[in-house]
Amino acid sequence: MQIVTSYKVKINGYSKIFEDTLKIYREALSYLIEAVNAEWGNLTSILGTKAQGMYIERLVHGTAKRAAKYGFDERYYKFPSYLRRSAINEAIGKVSSYRGNYDKWNANGGKGKEPTLQTKHHSYPALFRDNMYVRDDEYNAGVKIYHQNDWVWLTVKLRKSDADYIRRHKRQSEESVPTLTKSGKNWYLRFAFIDKVELAKETNVITAVDLGINNAATCSAMLPDGTIIGRKIISYPVEQDRMYNKLNKIKKAQQNGAKQTPRLWAYANNYNRALSERTAKAIVEFASQHCSDVIVFEHLDMQGKKRGSKKQKLHMWRKRAVFYMATTKAHLLGMRVSAVCAWNTSRLAFDGTGPVARDEHNYSMCTFATGKRYHCDLSASYNIGARYYIREILKSLPVTVRLAVEAKVPRLAKRTTCTLSDLISLNAELARLVA
Repeated sequence: MQIVTSYKVKINGYSKIFEDTLKIYREALSYLIEAVNAEWGNLTSILGTKAQGMYIERLVHGTAKRAAKYGFDERYYKFPSYLRRSAINEAIGKVSSYRGNYDKWNANGGKGKEPTLQTKHHSYPALFRDNMYVRDDEYNAGVKIYHQNDWVWLTVKLRKSDADYIRRHKRQSEESVPTLTKSGKNWYLRFAFIDKVELAKETNVITAVDLGINNAATCSAMLPDGTIIGRKIISYPVEQDRMYNKLNKIKKAQQNGAKQTPRLWAYANNYNRALSERTAKAIVEFASQHCSDVIVFEHLDMQGKKRGSKKQKLHMWRKRAVFYMATTKAHLLGMRVSAVCAWNTSRLAFDGTGPVARDEHNYSMCTFATGKRYHCDLSASYNIGARYYIREILKSLPVTVRLAVEAKVPRLAKRTTCTLSDLISLNAELARLVA
């Protein structure tokens, strides 16, 4: 399996010198989009992205023996060749997307708004090696920029912490060319890294994860027979309080008549994103400590308008972001990621005694039908792991054996009611059939 990740390295000491480079690249991209759109009829008969790019390049870039159809060279003098080819490929992709949308709109009878070709895009240039980017040493690099009406080389200093991180963690990865990007007032070189990993084929240990609002996540390491070998409640109360403090400030500002509060929302979103990153990292670290082969999440689909007193918390809950971050981190370590149905995982007790009663004051605790008090999120994580094992075991059994097992354990026929006790009963019934 091939995994692509990225990491941006801050450029120290410069704030405005790259503005002209970004401006001329976007102007050249707009020019090429119009040229590609004009030549689209001829371009569709050419097979292959590389061949299409070469065709457009011959039209916009002339040589001593061949004149160009378009005045790209006169308008963008000494434009680097690799950067020109990168802009051509990007222009072909954007025009292809527009043409596809237009054909769909036309086939649909012209219903809805007609797609339009956007020529201005907030794109960033890719700095190809030797032509646009040269690594001088560990903390310095040379980049070609457009400065004072000419393309010149500039030596830039890379932030030491970023360069050290790449050296420590991405030494075995395949490094792609960087992209010059900007965030706020700072400029960065964003590197892409390609890793080839082999995912685990057998399932000996899983980590079941229950994502929550009060607690960031609750993890349980489980064996196929239902034995729990590890558990952990991941919570960041300080970070959550900071985020909710910013949300309260936003609420008060809106009550006082402020319609837009971009700075306060930026703070709140940054805290929320940092909380998601820390949660995903902690989940994968827990799974790695217990040598897990699979990380199992709930499939949380909460579309539609949210109502109730906790609608703001539900709106800020970055459950999908945590899932995708954890998926990438897990795949890099060779672990697979799966999801099960979320219905009744928290509502049913893991010991099979039926629905639980949540505490009104401490929502993380619950009471079983037998009077036993237990952590609700831990019980839910047990049920999540059990449902994964039940699904994997049942689909591997012959139909006759599966029907015989479901006759002895009827709740296995309905996955949304399965709990940890059902997994234990399933293993016991399989052992009896084998004996």
